Amino acid sequence: MELSNIKRVYLVGIGGIGMSGLARYFHHLGCVVCGYDKTSTDLTNELHNEGIQVIFEDRPDWIPYSFQAPDACTLIIYTPAIPKDSAILNFFREKGFELYKRSQVLGIISKGMYTVAIAGTHGKTTTSTMVAHILKDSGKDCSAFLGGLSSNYHSNVLYGKNDIVVVEADEFDRSFLTLYPDIAVITSMDADHLDIYGDHAHLTDSFKMFASQVKQGGTLIHKKGLPLETGLVYAVDSDADAMASNIRIEDGSFFFDFKNKNISITNIKMGIAGLHNIENATAAIEACLMLDVPADAIKNALESFRGVHRRFEYIIKTDQHVFIDDYAHHPEELKAAIRSVKKLYPGKKLTTIFQPHLYTRTRDFADGFAEALDLSDELIMLDIYPARELPIEGVNSDMILQRMKSADKRLINKKDVLNVIKEEKPELLLTVGAGDIDTLVQPLKKILLDV
Repeated sequence: MELSNIKRVYLVGIGGIGMSGLARYFHHLGCVVCGYDKTSTDLTNELHNEGIQVIFEDRPDWIPYSFQAPDACTLIIYTPAIPKDSAILNFFREKGFELYKRSQVLGIISKGMYTVAIAGTHGKTTTSTMVAHILKDSGKDCSAFLGGLSSNYHSNVLYGKNDIVVVEADEFDRSFLTLYPDIAVITSMDADHLDIYGDHAHLTDSFKMFASQVKQGGTLIHKKGLPLETGLVYAVDSDADAMASNIRIEDGSFFFDFKNKNISITNIKMGIAGLHNIENATAAIEACLMLDVPADAIKNALESFRGVHRRFEYIIKTDQHVFIDDYAHHPEELKAAIRSVKKLYPGKKLTTIFQPHLYTRTRDFADGFAEALDLSDELIMLDIYPARELPIEGVNSDMILQRMKSADKRLINKKDVLNVIKEEKPELLLTVGAGDIDTLVQPLKKILLDV
């Protein structure tokens, strides 16, 4: 499939964050773009308002006539999250269409472009969005395909006028192996997606293969301590090829200094909070310096960076209440989020609401989740969000609660959480999870502001 030939695009699972970015990209190119998803969301409403047709019934008879037969101008993209028995998915298969995953399409788009690919079991969305913002804000420019909604641009896809493309490289289902980047960043390689990989060793092997696919003459940048033998290493408060030091909080903002073998940048002010975001920024700075972005422009861009929706996002920040929402759904991500909140507000009691994501992840990392959540002062646990999975006997949220040492913990139904928060009005609240916990954010905000 050649990019220049594509005139029509149908996306099965168009409402996903990555899929919707592709929908917007091809619509921007002038293609006819349609798609199906299970439910209507704010994101699918935005696609509709932009002129992209979206249906919510799994009915092949609702597929437009122009998509009835395969040809060289028609591209069908699907997400692995779509059930294998989907009527629309099987319609395209039975008609003889070649189906492409999102990652394969990113490979087609990035072919022939200068590609910056950011991978990692966590940190990749913020880091890729940060790199894209630095390139945009500095005037260097780029296109970008992001795994979240940039708060600066209110979108998950950016359009540039040059041949630089920033891509979030997803390890799920080994998707990132379709990419051959000029610059690759690997932020983390913690055990995850064991339902796909089986064990940590196979996940590690996939990351090593991704690292080996950097183009000849290209550069690999990775966090210190990862089991990779080549590339530039970055770290926080530790000796490395690129490092952040002198980290401090002043008037609620994080500051730090950056240094590599060629340059020092002092007194960098972060536009977003979180110790883990200093680490993300260190990788982003090193990548952008390789693209010849001036140090002063990088410094200015990091101060104006507003982050990514649901990545350590401030929902409320008043004298009475602080409410932060985060996508964290892995033990290491939870630790990073909770520790950052505690460091920012050491005198306040932290109430955390957590929704586990996937039965397999809960089963595989119950001990790690318990250890991370014990860092909070008070925990409200929700039931597991199953996503693509069927229940596993004996696997539930209580698995985590039983392993926790903290006494201030309880399991509450999602529908009852609002009443609990209305009654208790915590001064410092953190919501975390990758499921539908985000539907609680605005109702919780309304409750806390109604003082």
